[in-house]
Amino acid sequence: MKKKAAKRNNDARFERGMKVLKKMGRENLMLNQKALSPEMYEMSVGHLFGDVWGRPGLSLRERQLVTLAANIAMARPSGNHSHYLSSMHLGITKREIIEVMIQVGHYTGWPTLSNAVRQFTEILDEKKKMDAAKKAGRVYHSRLL
Repeated sequence: MKKKAAKRNNDARFERGMKVLKKMGRENLMLNQKALSPEMYEMSVGHLFGDVWGRPGLSLRERQLVTLAANIAMARPSGNHSHYLSSMHLGITKREIIEVMIQVGHYTGWPTLSNAVRQFTEILDEKKKMDAAKKAGRVYHSRLL
């Protein structure tokens, strides 16, 4: 009986997580994780997006801004690209993203700002290619996402 209840709970968490990912325009995120380990993928979607991103208290937009700021501050070499893309999908403007970079860069140092500028510029270029492919009826596989 406990196994069935745990399965229902995990299924509900996964579904909540997928709803959040769809709102962010990121339903195809982490498919490499899914290919490697479906269980890992289900845990990531269920916990990170179903439990954490799906919590009440902050809007999806606010959570995205906080995550963007945290990732910029950590100067992560990867992972930020999809957050820039989902930021724009959620209606966060290019100007607002630049303001986040400026704010964070002044607290964490110019190298973090430089890294953020490079990554955001890469995703803007990539988005142009994605949009052109979509308009032409082709699928574009990003090298960054």
